[in-house]
Amino acid sequence: MKRSVLFFIVAILLGVGLQSCDKEDINGGNNGGGDSGSDTTSLSLNWVDLGLPSGLLWADRNVGANNPEDYGNYYAWGETAPKDVYDWSTYAYANDTGALTKYCNKAQYGLDGFTDNLTVLQASDDAATANLGGGARTPTNNEWEELIHYTTSTWTTREGVNGRLLTGSNGNSLFLPAAGCRLRADLFRAGEYGGYWLSTLRPDRSDGAWYFVFNSSFQQVSFYYRYGGFPVRAVRDSQH
Repeated sequence: MKRSVLFFIVAILLGVGLQSCDKEDINGGNNGGGDSGSDTTSLSLNWVDLGLPSGLLWADRNVGANNPEDYGNYYAWGETAPKDVYDWSTYAYANDTGALTKYCNKAQYGLDGFTDNLTVLQASDDAATANLGGGARTPTNNEWEELIHYTTSTWTTREGVNGRLLTGSNGNSLFLPAAGCRLRADLFRAGEYGGYWLSTLRPDRSDGAWYFVFNSSFQQVSFYYRYGGFPVRAVRDSQH
């Protein structure tokens, strides 16, 4: 089960067509987004109506971000607080070899064959819910696909930060900073690509969860190993 960081990077980046992850400055890469340094998002967070068929509202910034252009906090999948090191040895729901102790539907990935058949984040393990409350949660696969399908996406720079601007049919928009990823104690490719956790496991790989990934030339839903550190962008039902 144990994988080196090099294997982790090469395997996933080959799968989604990204360049290799060279190490960036741990304090925010080369585009000035940085970490917010807080566990909760500013009270000035706004919910954006993009005119989606579902009526779903999207937060205007990442969890832990003080401004829409900030990277915010990075979370391993299913964890609700940022940390200094992101690997299997620090992951809440596995031992240091990556044998899983929660959210496992395939015995070969579980500790001593453990399974619980949980494949969707519980509220207590959802970084959006834990840090924002008020009906906030991490989006599902279908909700990200809806966002992609019903918005126009443009690679742009705002306040010196690279990212994607997603504009709905009603003219409202979201900015998603290209915040890179955290592996072990380092920040990789900040300003060049972004990834955002979804709320569900990949069904055939309990060690990986779905995430939305993009760079200047593409965007798609793919998967990453659960110990990787990524931002979370919250959603909320319109009737909440």
